[in-house]
Amino acid sequence: MPAVTVEDLLVLPRIGPPDPAHTVLRPVKSVTTAPSGFEGEGFPVRRAFAGVPLADLDPFVHMDQMGEVHYGPGEPKGTAWHPHRGFETVTYMIDGIFQHQDSIGGGGLITDGATQWMTAGSGILHIERPPESLVVTGGLFHGIQLWVNLPAASKWVDPRYQDIEPGAAVLLASADGGTLVRVIAGEVAGHRGPGLTHTPIAMVHATLAPSSRLVLPWPREFNSLAYALAGRGTVGEERRRFAMGQLAVHGGGDAIVLEADRSQDGDVQALEVLVLGGTPIREPVAAYGPFVMNTRAELAQAFEDFQAGRLGTVPANHIGN
Repeated sequence: MPAVTVEDLLVLPRIGPPDPAHTVLRPVKSVTTAPSGFEGEGFPVRRAFAGVPLADLDPFVHMDQMGEVHYGPGEPKGTAWHPHRGFETVTYMIDGIFQHQDSIGGGGLITDGATQWMTAGSGILHIERPPESLVVTGGLFHGIQLWVNLPAASKWVDPRYQDIEPGAAVLLASADGGTLVRVIAGEVAGHRGPGLTHTPIAMVHATLAPSSRLVLPWPREFNSLAYALAGRGTVGEERRRFAMGQLAVHGGGDAIVLEADRSQDGDVQALEVLVLGGTPIREPVAAYGPFVMNTRAELAQAFEDFQAGRLGTVPANHIGN
């Protein structure tokens, strides 16, 4: 169960049903299954965007589902200090705790439902790892790391750090009262989330109770991606099968449709879906390692600047090794 929840959804503002005469439901272009791998010092991830054309993802370039995993004592892992340039990193901790620190003074604990939004811009160093207390005890770890591209005109902005606390997300209920919608960034159904972004996007985490249906208004100028974090159901008016670890890419329209199956597997109590969309940048993308630029020459410059220490300095009071 995600950390941010509400016992009675009926007390929340409702997302009204769409006007069928003026709403085009987005068709599903593709459903792909994320392969599993490891990141950083060895924590398990699902590569959500693997095999999907970059043009369908734009303005996003990368997303990992971290966990869900129950660590034993001594098992939790993170990353070492590393650089970024040219995009924004978003770490959303659904359950558990991660510790962040960067070279511009940002940092702290990202806990149960919190989001860390870091604009790398012209360059930054940072680290993400479990705090020592979690390493000692072990525990639940489940989150998302998303990379949001920046247009060429914004790739050289000053780095910025945003700490979005769990209680800051805007909470809504679906028209049928069966879905909890957390608006983390962007505007959905007239409600704006707290995340400040250089690239216009929306980011939503929806929990659909068994048999519930969500019709989510979505800006026509945005693309639309839906990723199943847990559970199973269908996506689109055509009712394409959709389950944990799968990404649905939508075509054009005004709203997306999700439905949860009547029964879920094992301990899973709902269909958990992360919905993303944004205004496509439609610029060349040159991405390698921790950098997302427009040209290979800019990538080479980023590596040179990092090696020369021009992307920042690890603080004297740093965490990690």
